Amino acid sequence: MSRFVGIDLGTQGLSVVLTEHDLTVVAAGEGGYGMVGGLGDGCYEQRAEDWESALAEAVASIAGPLAAGEIGAIGLAGQMHGEVLVDADGAVLAPARLWCDARNRAEGDELTELFGCKVPRRCTVARWLWTLRNRPDIASRVRHITTPAGWIAHRLAGDWTLGVGEASGVFPIDQSTLDYDRRMLAAFDELVGDTAPARLAEMLPKVRRAGESAGEVTPAAAERFGVPAGVHVAPPEGDQPASLAGSLIGEAGMIAASFGTSVCANAVGDRPFAGVSPAVDHFCAPDGKPINMVFLRNGTTFLNTVVGALTAMAPDDDTFADVMASAIDAPNDCGGLLATPFMDDEPGLGVTEGGQAALLNLNATNANPGCMAKAALLATVFNLRSGVEVLDAQGYPRTEIILSGGLAKTPALGQVIANAMQTPVVLLASADEGCAWGAAVLAKYRSQTAAGDEQSWGAFLRDHAPERLARFEPDKKASRELDEVYRRYQQTPPLRAAADNAGRA
Repeated sequence: MSRFVGIDLGTQGLSVVLTEHDLTVVAAGEGGYGMVGGLGDGCYEQRAEDWESALAEAVASIAGPLAAGEIGAIGLAGQMHGEVLVDADGAVLAPARLWCDARNRAEGDELTELFGCKVPRRCTVARWLWTLRNRPDIASRVRHITTPAGWIAHRLAGDWTLGVGEASGVFPIDQSTLDYDRRMLAAFDELVGDTAPARLAEMLPKVRRAGESAGEVTPAAAERFGVPAGVHVAPPEGDQPASLAGSLIGEAGMIAASFGTSVCANAVGDRPFAGVSPAVDHFCAPDGKPINMVFLRNGTTFLNTVVGALTAMAPDDDTFADVMASAIDAPNDCGGLLATPFMDDEPGLGVTEGGQAALLNLNATNANPGCMAKAALLATVFNLRSGVEVLDAQGYPRTEIILSGGLAKTPALGQVIANAMQTPVVLLASADEGCAWGAAVLAKYRSQTAAGDEQSWGAFLRDHAPERLARFEPDKKASRELDEVYRRYQQTPPLRAAADNAGRA
């Protein structure tokens, strides 16, 4: 029976997994790359050729298992919103500006006002507007605009396509057509006039839903990357839609929450979001269903910084685990200790000029590793809760949180999150594979539809639900205690602002 390949083109490196037909992982590989050096503050770029080298490296590391059986399809996931600019000859014109690049905040705000829907600064269309205004020499030669995942899909199969979830991070999607919104495309073209080399719709990749075709691996790509020619390629998806696929989430009320350097909570909606909220972004699942995403730039970085400082004096293999164990056992009020984790800006919470992380109310009683680490963790969870409560106010269901990312490596933290969010938390057996496994899920669905199987995406996900390693139900007493801590945390913005001002003085 066919095997499947899942590729995840992340911010810090590329990973690939090979699965059996039942999606059990049998091999995994990695490839590395870094940022372009010498850029200013807030500027983050990578070179497309480095992604390609990393893919060849990762595939080469699993060449034996890869050659041992037929490959049914390849799935792709990638860091969303990157701007890859390509000329008429198929050459990349400049390093790709990534999701974390901060150079087009004003353009995102301008397009939000123009379209009447939220366009986060990291959306590719906001980057393109910035490029038109700031790099006209490059912009004038552009004929294709895509993303990191879209570029690798093009290099594999030769087509210009994006999965609908990835495409929704490039330009707003019309839920009635599951294609780029025509009214907004016209508004954008009118805004930029003849400064653009072509109408935007002519430069964007074609939108494809899960199961549809993004082409087949070409002979040239097979030689370059070490994957078999003729294999189906699934529509390239963003990391967040792929995370949904990997968590097998397709029903309204389910939330995929990934805790890492940033935090993303993707909630499947039963209807489009109303209005504009700084705390909530709007994208699509791989089948086109509306997704409301609460995104936090300040994820576990502050927690890792605190734990790193605490373990620096005794950096053995067990120290980090010991600190996290003490955080789990620490009192819910952290002995009165509060943390503000803003090591970067957080637009959804009104932190727009960088951050000043802090520990508040530190005293002799709570100055211990458990309280300090738990306060750092709870601050991020509380930021997430404040965003999710925006969805609560519109009546969206909230049934369970599927946890993935770095925190999933310490399963008992699921109980802390369940208590703080007052929502059951589920840890899946595939959580440690992340988006690469989600890409393999998309690959299997593409292979299945290519063979004529008309099973719906939702039914496919239900049929492939992985083992649930753990489910944490909120503890009522702990939730009440954390409610009080949350109310105290909500009073910290003035203190944070004062700390910011003091830090810049």
